[in-house]
Amino acid sequence: MSNAERYTRVAIILHWLIALGLLAQIALGWWMIDIPKSPPGVRAYWFNIHKSIGLTLGMLILLRVVWRFTHGAPPLPDHIAGWQRMAAKISHYAMYACMVIMPVSGYLGSSFTKYPIKYFGHTLPHWGWDAPAYKEICSQVHYITVIIFMVLIAMHFAAAVKHMMARDGVIQRITRWG
Repeated sequence: MSNAERYTRVAIILHWLIALGLLAQIALGWWMIDIPKSPPGVRAYWFNIHKSIGLTLGMLILLRVVWRFTHGAPPLPDHIAGWQRMAAKISHYAMYACMVIMPVSGYLGSSFTKYPIKYFGHTLPHWGWDAPAYKEICSQVHYITVIIFMVLIAMHFAAAVKHMMARDGVIQRITRWG
């Protein structure tokens, strides 16, 4: 497979780095929901870790989105059916939308509380105010987007397995193994 038929090295590295980071972040997010509020500090510590990872992933996602739209995707093999091409395009745009909405809604939700946002222990400037209703809206958007994203990940993974088993050249576009 020629380099023109593959994603760029930067795109491949960002894809796998973000994929692993998001899977870990989703697992952390589900786990930390059940952390009790007492003793004080334990829950806040894990929420701040989640926020720090989310902000880091948000920056990587922004870089990935810019890279993706300035470096087009390699063409799918000619034998891929039209409906599969359309499904791939729609699902990728939906995944990008979720990857942008999740960190933005998380950050905004955190901005509408009385608590500071800490990035790996460093307090960030607090521009928001304590607005529980706004915080709740952002939290709901964040939660619903995570659910949608998990469904999209499952579909993406199933499609990847299908293409890997078919050995049709699709999976090789985002990997360096043939």
